Amino acid sequence: MGVLYLCSTPLGNLNDVTRRVLDVLSQVDLIAAEDTRQTRKLLNHYGITAKTTSYHEHNEREKASYLLAELTQ
Repeated sequence: MGVLYLCSTPLGNLNDVTRRVLDVLSQVDLIAAEDTRQTRKLLNHYGITAKTTSYHEHNEREKASYLLAELTQ
């Protein structure tokens, strides 16, 4: 079974992200984010190439099943 990490990312300055968050994001296979466009900016800034998917209040029911399936692989 996989591991789920919850990471807080900066709202403004991309340089406010912690080293630990960058370490986690660079090691995971999939990143679920509320706003993938903003998350992609952060990931591109730090050269992180993990796959991303959206997860927010409008798609949480369908995405929760998808994320659970990914975690059990």
